[in-house]
This record gives sequence, C-alpha cells and structure tokens, in this order.
Amino acid sequence: MSQIKFGTDGWRAIIAQDFTVENVIRVSEATAAWLLKSNKKPSVVVGHDCRFAGELFAQTVAKVLCSTGINVKLAKGFVSTPMISLGAVKHKADLGVIITASHNPPSYNGFKLKGSYGGPLLPSSVAEIESIIKDKSTINTEKLSLSDFEKSGLLTFVNLEDEYIDHVKANFDLDAIKNCGKKWAYDAMFGAGQNVIKRLFPEIDMLHCDNNPGFHGQAPEPIHKNLGEFSNFIKTKGNIACGLVTDGDADRIGLYDSKGNFVDSHHIILLLIHYLHKVKGMTGKVCTAFSTTPKVVTMCKKYNLDVEVVKIGFKYICEIMTKEDVLLGGEESGGIAIKGHIPERDGIWMGLVIWEFMAKSGKSLEELIEEVYNVVGKFSFERSDLHIKEEVKQQILANCIGNKYSNFGKYKVERMDDLDGFKYFFDNENKEWLMIRASGTEPVLRTYAESSSTEGAFAILKTAEQTLLN
Repeated sequence: MSQIKFGTDGWRAIIAQDFTVENVIRVSEATAAWLLKSNKKPSVVVGHDCRFAGELFAQTVAKVLCSTGINVKLAKGFVSTPMISLGAVKHKADLGVIITASHNPPSYNGFKLKGSYGGPLLPSSVAEIESIIKDKSTINTEKLSLSDFEKSGLLTFVNLEDEYIDHVKANFDLDAIKNCGKKWAYDAMFGAGQNVIKRLFPEIDMLHCDNNPGFHGQAPEPIHKNLGEFSNFIKTKGNIACGLVTDGDADRIGLYDSKGNFVDSHHIILLLIHYLHKVKGMTGKVCTAFSTTPKVVTMCKKYNLDVEVVKIGFKYICEIMTKEDVLLGGEESGGIAIKGHIPERDGIWMGLVIWEFMAKSGKSLEELIEEVYNVVGKFSFERSDLHIKEEVKQQILANCIGNKYSNFGKYKVERMDDLDGFKYFFDNENKEWLMIRASGTEPVLRTYAESSSTEGAFAILKTAEQTLLN
C-alpha cells in the first residue's frame, strides 16, 4: 500500500489513485486508535465539502470510528471546514474530521483533522496519527450500517450549517451590512460556502453557487487568475461595492473592489488589523506566515502590537492562538483567523468583517485601503507558479540552499531569510523582495514578489524566472 503523508494542511491525494476508500479506512483507523489512547469515550464531528464522493468518504470515516466505539456526529449535507471546526467546539467533541482538498484541483480529495478547540490539529498530534497508519486496513466498512450505529446511539446527525448561521447572526450587525446602501457580490467557486451566503444574503449577486464537484475543471483557489468571470461581472455591473470569494471548503478568502480589481490577502490582513485595533480598540499579538508581506510588521510597530512570523501552514498559527492572546493570524494564501471567533481560517467570517467595516464607516474598500497605505506605504504583491520538471525544481532548491543566488538580474540580494522557503530582500527597508518555495502537494515551484507597484512585482517575477530556469 502507498505511504500516507500529511502535508501543511491534512492528507491530500488524487481520487481513485491514492485517495480511495481503503486508504481513508487506514487513516480513520489510525485516528481512532490515537483518540482511544487518551480518551475513554471520545466523540468526533465528521463532514465533507462539495467534492466528488465526499459523502461516501465521510460515511466511511463515520463507520470506522463508530465500529471502535467512538461517538460520531455526522454533518447533514456538505459543509465548510470552519463549520466542522466550530462544530467541534459547540458539540464539545474531541476531534473534527472533514473530507476536503480545499483549493486543490477537482481530481483531488483530502482528510483534515481539527482539534477540540476549533482549529487545525497541532502538528505533534498529526505526526502521532501519521506514524501509526497501518499498511492495510482491518475493517470492512461494507458490512457496517450507519442506521445500526444510529440506533445504538453511537451516531447522530447534526446540522452544522444552521449552527454556523446562528453563530454569524449572534456576532455581526447583518442589518447594517444589508441596509447601508452598498451592493455586494459573492463567488462560491462551486464550494461549500454557497448555502450560507444564499441564506444570509439571498438578495445579492452570486456566481458559481451551485453544486458542481468538478468545479468546471478549475481549481477552487481564490486567486485572480481563477476569477476572471467574477472580476468582469463586477466591472460590467458597475454598482458592486465589494465582491467576496471563498475557496472549495470556504476557509480562504479573496476580495474585489468596486472596479473589479483583486484585493489580495496581504491587504485584507492589514485592513483587518486596522479595523480591529484602530477602530474597535482590540489588542493582541499578530501572527503571520513566512510568505506574508513585511508591511504587517510595519503596521504592528506603529500600532504597538506584538508580531510573530511562523512557518507556512495554518497549524503553526493555530498553535499560538490556542496558547496566547492573538488578535489576528493570517497567511498569504487567504487563510485568516481573528480574535472572537475560532482559531481557524474562515473566508466568510473575514468577508463579513470587511463588509461590516465598510457599512459602518460609510467608506469604499478603496478608501479603506488608502487608510492602510497611509500607515504602511503603497505596495503590490504578485505570485507565479512555475510548473517544471522535478529534477529542475530540486536543482533550484539546491542552489537556494547553497546560497548560489547573489542577484536576480538587476536585483541585488541584500539579505536572505530561510525560515520556510527562501526569501530574498533587495533593499534594507523590505520594500522589494522575492520568495521561492516548493509546493507541498503539487509538482510546482512557487515564486512570490512584492514591490511598490504591480509592474514592479511582475518585473521581479519575470527576472527571477529567467534566472532560475537558465
């Protein structure tokens, strides 16, 4: 059997190739064994998102867990990752499991583990589970019946969507958002956030809010190159104040301003810090992933907030959020969590915070971004994914490790940081930089760049690609 390895956020694999019922049983058996080592009567919240065969895989997990005596609360219908995390807290469960491959291409599915505190299971615990996955499964789920487990009381069905919506209504001024005179739009990317927005804001413009497990062949990742239709819709419509996008399992966010321009997660993180601290007076540490803009450090210094930069993977941010007083935790890929909610990425929650900020301030998203620029200076961030052969990728990484790159064309390296990937700074004020990092789940080398303008950021990426591939 294939070896099962958990990446930065769960185990992911191609459906029917490695992501099979057999392998899901193997992971579920290890999860059960790990739980039963320290809990006499553990309970687990289980669900799936909109991907192909999600229900089959979630039911497989439920059967395995119930067969070992673990109490399972199985979600009705598809759910988002934040719903599972919130469900773990609301139901006082020991663990949450969601079948999802998040933003990966439609051929993938995955298995994410959530802690009782409502966020990614800590890396040490994930490593323990991974280490006890057997080479072959020992449970035949075809002989197990969910209805039998339900009759015995080991299995109960829960409506996590209703619980999540009630939680939103208790924490946001939805009337202010609806009645402020601004028009909103939402693109679900065929993902698990669609029902929540339909129920909360049935009157707004929505795209890709139907159940399509193939995502029309498009990876449900909320980055601009995947969202041309939504951008053009906002431009054509002409009266949309802000467009919200969430990924396949609705834990990541993307935003568009009134002109159809993409607003990346770096700007969203800064907007949230600005609103939560400067406007609402909230305090706490800010924790960001290595690939996030250094402008966060600039803002935190000006606002007298502690800041910590960690490795990429929200589990590292979550670990700090469970132990310390954290105002915001965020990463470049659009995963952001804030104080007052669970220590979990939540695209819908972050979008509603921004909409509430706009509604209550009466300002446009563009005006609020200008307020951020007044604090940290104007900047632009861009990313390019290089799809290259494995041997070329490994050679580039070896060059990075060996400090072979002293410049990228005209861009002279002033210093380099290798906390998680390789970040090359071209000036002493961190205004221009390039980062190189290999994907943990796909045959891709990611390059990231920041400059004072979009043109400047793309110029860095182009020069870097020429240098790396020559």
